[in-house]
Amino acid sequence: MNFPKNRMRRLRYNRILRNMIEDVSIQTSDLIYPIFITEGLGIKEEITSMPGQYRYSIENAVEFCKELVENKISSIILFGIPEEKDETGAISCKSESIIPRAITKIKSQFSDKLFIIADVCNCEYTKHGHCGTIIENDVDNDSTLKTLAEQSLILARSGADALAPSDMMDGRVNAIREILDINGYEKTPIFPYSVKYHSAFYGPFRDAANSSPSFGNRKSYQMNFKNSNEAINEVKLDINEGADIIIIKPALSYLDIISKIKNKFNIPIIAFNVSGEYSMVKSASKNNYISEIESIFEILYSIKRSGANAIITYHALEVAKYLKENDL
Repeated sequence: MNFPKNRMRRLRYNRILRNMIEDVSIQTSDLIYPIFITEGLGIKEEITSMPGQYRYSIENAVEFCKELVENKISSIILFGIPEEKDETGAISCKSESIIPRAITKIKSQFSDKLFIIADVCNCEYTKHGHCGTIIENDVDNDSTLKTLAEQSLILARSGADALAPSDMMDGRVNAIREILDINGYEKTPIFPYSVKYHSAFYGPFRDAANSSPSFGNRKSYQMNFKNSNEAINEVKLDINEGADIIIIKPALSYLDIISKIKNKFNIPIIAFNVSGEYSMVKSASKNNYISEIESIFEILYSIKRSGANAIITYHALEVAKYLKENDL
């Protein structure tokens, strides 16, 4: 290709032509909305560190889902904030737990209009805030698998359309797949957070879910952000154990990882545009440092361009409303 015979700008002058050759798109069906569900009645409590995001009691979460459906958001992922916690997260393994009850209510109202992904982890349910059972001052991998499997079965029985284990324990996909299949839930897919880095971008989420560890950190089970190669092994292991889709978290600082996994494996990818990424946009736009909606779309398109099939994002509703009213 040589200038002046070849001029790349020829393809950019006309809006219709620009649209014709686009190779990345964002639709509402690509977006998954995260919802925090808390105990109590009549609760819609704004999360200080995440402007525009709320903790909902179950009946208010159902009301909020009506707005999502009206704006063509068809997928949600649920995170629970229980009234009581224990040492192992076993409290989550009961049908009376916060998320199973929420799923039952939402399903009864919306049926197949909403695809419900249930996050599977113990950090919201343990007094110490770690993602599993503590033995000798460390999260014990194999005993945690039992709790994760039991929690998954309860969530499937309550009507969850998919399960998303986010704990980063070795062998969790296999443990969950086995208990589901034995109990007749072989059709329920598993979307593990196969690549979940130990990240500073989770801060607002931990505030929202009241899930910060009371001691130490999660570096012994979440991945080291200075390492990219082990992401390949994590995904390979989860696929071999029965993963149907994999989740990569965070998204914005890990576009290279999304691209690397997309090129390596023939499996759908969901990227999690996490709380810290959301709050940075909100804070910067509030101070008029950036255009909020333009920044949101640029970020989401970069995530799709890197290879993600879908995106978990707190921006989902505002994006859906914008798409309904505007032609990008």
